[in-house]
Amino acid sequence: MNQPIPSSLFFNKRRVFTAIFNEKEFICYKFIILTSGKPNKYLNILKVLKTILVEDEETSRETLRNYINKYCENVEIIDECSNIKEGKKAIEEMAPDLVFLDVEMPFGNAFDLLEQLEVINFETVFVTAYSQYALKALNYSASYYILKPIDIDELESSIKKVRENIEMKNEDDFTLQTKVLLENFKHSQNKDKKVVLPVLDGFEVVQVNDIIRCVANDNFTDFHLLDGSKKVICRTLKFYDDVLNDSGFIRVHRSHLINVQYVKSYKKGKGGVVIMSDDSHVDVSASKKQNLLNYFS
Repeated sequence: MNQPIPSSLFFNKRRVFTAIFNEKEFICYKFIILTSGKPNKYLNILKVLKTILVEDEETSRETLRNYINKYCENVEIIDECSNIKEGKKAIEEMAPDLVFLDVEMPFGNAFDLLEQLEVINFETVFVTAYSQYALKALNYSASYYILKPIDIDELESSIKKVRENIEMKNEDDFTLQTKVLLENFKHSQNKDKKVVLPVLDGFEVVQVNDIIRCVANDNFTDFHLLDGSKKVICRTLKFYDDVLNDSGFIRVHRSHLINVQYVKSYKKGKGGVVIMSDDSHVDVSASKKQNLLNYFS
């Protein structure tokens, strides 16, 4: 994956002007204020994100537009659409950086729209009323979404994350992440589900069945995989407890989530200990013990 490339120009002894690019386009400007020859403050001049809203409810679209205009710096709404046909046309003609996409619409949903696009080179923030099956697909694919009614803090947070992602991604990354999303949405009961794991320098896609166990690591989660590798993932264990709980994963301890298909044995105790297929010994908390035993009864 190509990293953003900094390019610097010195204006004077106290200020450096830096433009950040990815392989295709300008991302943002930074002024580095120098004191005694060392940088001590960054001031970002953010790239304007060209944005399209695809939302069938006029009141929801108006609310989203007003919130973006009032609270989201350097986000320009270049078009608004009320259905997937209009959305597809606008995206193909206007090449947005970001699309806010309602999950459920008349005559098709958000996933139908994405599937119709030949090229996906933009970030998507899904907007949805609560729908368990849709949220599962989004979470598996590390996609951003905000729930209706729209919360301003969630909106601002999603745009911040989008900016961070745009700095790291190329077109292949957008396509791969969307492909995983569509596969998971179509085959929600399929054992061959994949999950997109955000890592420090981008993301990785793994088969859910290749995950042996997940371990809390402060605000990160360590994923231990079938091939013996470990991935440090930029999300909490609680997040993956919610995502993977219908795929044969059980929280056996506040710091441990296990894939039950890789349990080799269980040793009795106050809570007990589970021995996994990688020969790791996982403590089971007393409060989680019965839930584990019920799975095997």
